[in-house]
Amino acid sequence: MERIIAVANQKGGVGKTTTAINLSSCLSALGKKVLAIDMDPQGNMTSGLGVDKDEVEYTVYDLILGETDIQNAIVKDVIENLDVLPTNIDLAAAEIELIGVDEKEFIIKKAVEGVKDNYDFIVIDCPPSLSMLTINAMTTANSVLVPIQCEYYALEGLSQLIHTIELVKERLNPDLSIEGVVFTMYDARTNLSLQVVENVKDNLQQSIYKTIIPRNIRLAEAPSHGLPINLYDAKSTGAESYMLLAEEVINKGE
Repeated sequence: MERIIAVANQKGGVGKTTTAINLSSCLSALGKKVLAIDMDPQGNMTSGLGVDKDEVEYTVYDLILGETDIQNAIVKDVIENLDVLPTNIDLAAAEIELIGVDEKEFIIKKAVEGVKDNYDFIVIDCPPSLSMLTINAMTTANSVLVPIQCEYYALEGLSQLIHTIELVKERLNPDLSIEGVVFTMYDARTNLSLQVVENVKDNLQQSIYKTIIPRNIRLAEAPSHGLPINLYDAKSTGAESYMLLAEEVINKGE
């Protein structure tokens, strides 16, 4: 059974897109067939996987408007085993376009139904807001992966996100669960990072991934080259960490 994972946190700058890009790529490197869906109008997942977001013919936006079907919009074999459903800034207008549309929470779910059997994993990068786009991602997904930055305000906003996930589960998608929390931007040189990890573990009744993603300059550089970290610098600590996370995600399903 394919697993559909939404990577979400309404707080920006927590390593959400970095996690979505590199988890997708590392899963594909481990031999899994992956579809990466970019639901963030910034389109950073699209460009971070080497797709020119301004040159693509169709995007998630066209799909939402019903101007294309998902087969036409998917960019195939961006990397071996990895397809991308791209996005660009046009998607920012989707909220307005969706006003008054019936079953607008399920547009992406219905589109994905037709292709999900072709993949082992579908990874959805959500926008950094609790918007209709995020809700579409959550009605499509069977689980939500929450990246949390190791910093003082890490828990702020998290209860709101968990509340949203629970509301979606209750009203729109009974199959939705929290995949787990993954710590990002961990700096081993500071006590604060360690305290944040301990604090979250004590306060959160959620499963927490053992793999912790460090702060890593190579991780920050990779997107500007349009490459995921395992292709940009396979020996970096960032690449090793995301490979471990991908293995953990695979094992969790088995």
